[in-house]
Amino acid sequence: MFERFQQEARMRQEGRLPPGQALTRRFPVLHYGPVPEFHPETWTFLIWGEVEEPLRLSWAEFLQLPRRRVVMDIHCVTRWSKFDTVWEGVALRDLVDAGLLRLKPTARYVIQHAAFGFTANLPLEVALQENFLLATHYNGEPLTPEHGFPVRGVIGAIPGREDLKVTYFWKGAKWLQGLEFTQHDRLGFWERAGYHNEADVWKEQRVQWG
Repeated sequence: MFERFQQEARMRQEGRLPPGQALTRRFPVLHYGPVPEFHPETWTFLIWGEVEEPLRLSWAEFLQLPRRRVVMDIHCVTRWSKFDTVWEGVALRDLVDAGLLRLKPTARYVIQHAAFGFTANLPLEVALQENFLLATHYNGEPLTPEHGFPVRGVIGAIPGREDLKVTYFWKGAKWLQGLEFTQHDRLGFWERAGYHNEADVWKEQRVQWG
């Protein structure tokens, strides 16, 4: 316990612990609804909306997309923070740079569509940052079903990169099934329930009021 407090104090001193947060060494499981089943032979990932050409990818095709490994600190709105977590997956920026994803000039927002109709929204400029990933692996292993297998959106803080906007962890949806690029913003599941639409961890934007 004392060692955890020491590490938390060090993270605070280094400017990596946002206000109102506490360090955890666990990885709490938090989500609304049941854990969906995964069937690789029928699973598809859709990309549509303000794009030049919609995409429909099988699981095998998704695994062939350019991949990257990112080390991030993640911050949950329920006030826990976990540091130096390692994620692997697909960065939207890499898809755009490779010409695999061609966005229309009218694209301004990204709506993540997940199992059971769950959605999460992000401005396009945030989704194109290096700290947003369509993740398939965590700490070198495939995601567990409870943490969003086979694909989840992940957003966090890359240590030393103060130029990147960092939101609370709910802005990355578990069990992703597709991305819709839109001209106008549309509130996601938790935003409609009263969570803050911008969700900046450093401004402690947890809810829309108070």
